[in-house]
Amino acid sequence: MSRPLAIGLVAHDDKKAALVAWAEAHEGFLKDKALFATGTTGGRILEALPHLNLVRLKSGPLGGDQQLGAMIAEGRLDVLVFFVDPLSPQPHDVDIKALIRLATLYDIPFACNAATADLIVR
Repeated sequence: MSRPLAIGLVAHDDKKAALVAWAEAHEGFLKDKALFATGTTGGRILEALPHLNLVRLKSGPLGGDQQLGAMIAEGRLDVLVFFVDPLSPQPHDVDIKALIRLATLYDIPFACNAATADLIVR
């Protein structure tokens, strides 16, 4: 028996509401997937959609980005949806770049905005 599709969900502070709205719009797709999200982002998603199979990792700056990166390197994450705020500086930018690098290196679908995430779920 194969495992469900594993999806990582992350959003910068100013994009968390957009990611929650995206998850609500795609609830039917997400309901039978294995979801992993960084701490605050995961909490916001679970507030809106408490029935989802979502595991909250640490907050991004406290290691959540690196936890997702490890999952990618171990072949345990199939898709990364990371709503990036291109207009705000991020104090943990090095961690963010490492996560994006791993998604690229391991050739998994990576969406940094709603338009790309929409294409992935279709």
